[in-house]
Amino acid sequence: MTKQFHNYTLPKRGLYSKKRSKPTNLYRKIRRKLSRTALRYPVIWLRHHGFRPADIFLGSYPRSGTTWSRFVLLEILTGHEGGFDEVNGILHGVGNQWTGARILPGEGRLIATHEQYWKHYHKALYLVRDVRDVILSEFAYTTDLEFFNGNLDQFIETFLCSKINPFGPWQKHVSSWLDSPIGGTENLLVVRYDQLRKNPVEGFTRIAKFLGVNHDQALIQRAIEHNTLDKMKEKERKAPQRVSVKGNFVRSGSVQGWRAKLTPEQIRFIEQHAGSVLQRIGFPLSTEIVENEPALQTSGSVGV
Repeated sequence: MTKQFHNYTLPKRGLYSKKRSKPTNLYRKIRRKLSRTALRYPVIWLRHHGFRPADIFLGSYPRSGTTWSRFVLLEILTGHEGGFDEVNGILHGVGNQWTGARILPGEGRLIATHEQYWKHYHKALYLVRDVRDVILSEFAYTTDLEFFNGNLDQFIETFLCSKINPFGPWQKHVSSWLDSPIGGTENLLVVRYDQLRKNPVEGFTRIAKFLGVNHDQALIQRAIEHNTLDKMKEKERKAPQRVSVKGNFVRSGSVQGWRAKLTPEQIRFIEQHAGSVLQRIGFPLSTEIVENEPALQTSGSVGV
């Protein structure tokens, strides 16, 4: 049986769940390499069409808590718990917006994007995570997919000074959203991942109100409970992702995990290039953190 809601049919399981013997292939590696060149610009332009006035965008840099947020939001928006097949089949990203489910008021769609701010993003939620944690998560992810073969020092330099992925350096990405025409207005809601982790009910209530949808506390609490770290990992086991062959798409999603994993030299390099943007969104630099203050290790969510 399939479930019906908002004139949309919940896709059957198994659509995306075929496990691969390799995390990637030569075609994907070439495509990834080309995506970091100017050849990508016409593709971006083509993808940014077909939006509706009622659409709202979920923007973020990769590995910033987007997957967890989408899983929780799917249940808030539809009242149904979903796995990877359901989330990927309903909440589409930029480039696939034409077939996304119209589950927002006014038949709008919630459209995910990892792009820097684009002029067509008239109303958006921007999820931002501490770059020092993003670096560790993105390093593990790109290494597992065999998109990067260097060490962490080399990765950090490429991440901050060049392009480790198609979306540019983290600090430039964040600034593009904060300095955008909707920055500082009621049409851009900036949500810090660490704060969402610390108080998810309050955070998702705020997001639901921004989206103009049901923000019943029982519904939101249930959606959060259905997407704990253990349950998200189980959902990945049922529907393996590309990286599942070699590692895990769903990771720990730790907050301030960088404090135990990055060297002082690595931290100084990161803060030299991205420290001003970190401070701009309220993250303290390493010199501002009390030495014996423990890193937050809240269970129940993931940083993907």
